[in-house]
This record gives sequence, structure tokens and C-alpha cells, in this order.
Amino acid sequence: MASALCALALLAALAGPVALRLYRSPGTVTGRDGRLSTSTTLALAWTVILVWLLLAILAYGLTAGGGIGYFQRPDGPLSTLTTVYLPLLGGPYAALIAAKTVVGKRVESGTLAKPAPRPTATGRRPLRELIANDSGRTDLVDLQYVALSAVTMLYVVLFFLCDVGAGLPRLPAEIWALTGAPAGAYLLNKLATRANPVITGVHVADGLLTVAGGGFAEPRLTVDDTALAAAPDPVTGDLTALLPAAARPPFTVVVTSRGLRSDPYHYAPATAPATAAAPTATTATVPIAPIVPAASDAPAAPDRGPDAPAPRPA
Repeated sequence: MASALCALALLAALAGPVALRLYRSPGTVTGRDGRLSTSTTLALAWTVILVWLLLAILAYGLTAGGGIGYFQRPDGPLSTLTTVYLPLLGGPYAALIAAKTVVGKRVESGTLAKPAPRPTATGRRPLRELIANDSGRTDLVDLQYVALSAVTMLYVVLFFLCDVGAGLPRLPAEIWALTGAPAGAYLLNKLATRANPVITGVHVADGLLTVAGGGFAEPRLTVDDTALAAAPDPVTGDLTALLPAAARPPFTVVVTSRGLRSDPYHYAPATAPATAAAPTATTATVPIAPIVPAASDAPAAPDRGPDAPAPRPA
């Protein structure tokens, strides 16, 4: 139990600073387009786990394991390193190198558009990019690659914590398929992805519609299935068009380029929060009550003699 707790503490000490560094500055795991790279992130995660396993085994062997003899046994703690764990790590790294090569060549040849993503308010990239395509929609191939890799990592960590003294967990040799097969599918997906136009943002100002993205060759722009005359900006490549007076947000923008259709982009302007009106200075009007003369101030009735007649009632 103590060895498992020490191994967990070592994992936290190793993975914590790495995660914090990537959270603040994710440039290490971003691709050429500025988005989080699925292959780079998974390869880095496997590297951290393997380094943790080796350090934990080294610490155990030099303390509770008895020293050098612990590593020299026929069934030593590192006996499955070359048969299971190096292939387990090789799949993600092969996918990383091959994917970078394929994407780079396709971008240079113009058969793939990789526009820059929309900036976020915090400057950090959302984790959802690991399982999404360039348009922000969930990609099934990326999702299964991340999910199966995460499950395999969980297997390795939990099996190791159950018996730290046994060294690298005795996993089935076929378990490398849980990372190798998804990595191969991920690479094939990079090869088969068509050069669809990608919309990364839509902006409306003074009746002018601006569509940001990439792959806008011979574009056809539609807003709610209404075609608009669009002209690409020669500097940024963004599309601009006059928005019809009848078009009121929210609406859906689609760009078609050479017969390939982008994912629909639903534009809905963010409503600014209502601000309370500043109180205006007003002059309070105090009603003035009528002054009623007191009884002592009322004029005295004229003095009548005893023979004076009583006044007639009105």
C-alpha cells in the first residue's frame, strides 16, 4: 500500500507540472494551424506514463526491492519493456510523425485547408479540439483514438499500482492493438480527408458579412440557402458579401468550393448584457401644505349689545 501511494505521489509530481505548463502555454501540443494536435498530445501522454513507470520501478528497486539484484532477475521488472511497452509507445509516435508529414505535404500542395482557429478569450485552446475536426465538429476517428488510448493508459496505471514490486504490469502482448489500430485509422483519416472549405468565424458589421476560414477557391456563399455574391480578400483570404436586408440573425452560412461543401456555420450574435441606466439627478418637489390660521389668529366677532337681534341663518 505504501509503495502504491509513493508511486501516485511520483505521478502527481511528474504529470502535474507538465499539465500546468500545457494549460498555460499549449504550444508544445498544437499543430501547424494552432489547434491542439491529437497525435502529439497522446504521444506526450504515453511518454509521461512510461517515464513514471521507469522512475517508480527504479525507486522501488533501490529501496524496498533490495538493490541491483532486483533488476537482474530472469523475470525482472523490465522484462516486458521490449515486447509490450515499446510497441505500445511506438504506435502513437508513428502516427504523430506520419500525420505531420501527410498534413504538411497536403497543405503545401493545396489539397488540404488548415486555416487558423478563432482566438479564445483566455488564449488557451479547448480540450474539445482533440476529438474535433477543423470546423469544430466531433470527428469519430479522433474520438475513438483518444478514447481507446485513454482506456489503455488507465489499464497500465491501475495494474501497476496493484503490484508496484512486480515491475511493469504483465499485460497481454496484443494490447498494443488498442493504440496501434486506432493510430493507423487516424493516419488513414488524414490521408482520406478531402480539401473541404473550412469556416472558422463569421462577422457582420454595417450590413457587410465577413466569413473567415480557408479553402475558399472559386467559392459559392449561401446564407440560409440564399446565394450571395462573395469576393475573397486578397490579403486574409476571408470572404466578404453584402448581407440582404431580409437576412436577420441567427442564420446559417455555408461555403461551397469546387463542389465540396463546408460544415454549416450557425451565426448568432452575442447579445450584450443589459446595463442598468444611470440614475439621473432629479429635484424633489415637496408639496406645501396650506396654512390654516390658528384659533387665536381668527378675527374676533363684533360685539353686539343685549338688544341686538340674533343673526339670521343663511
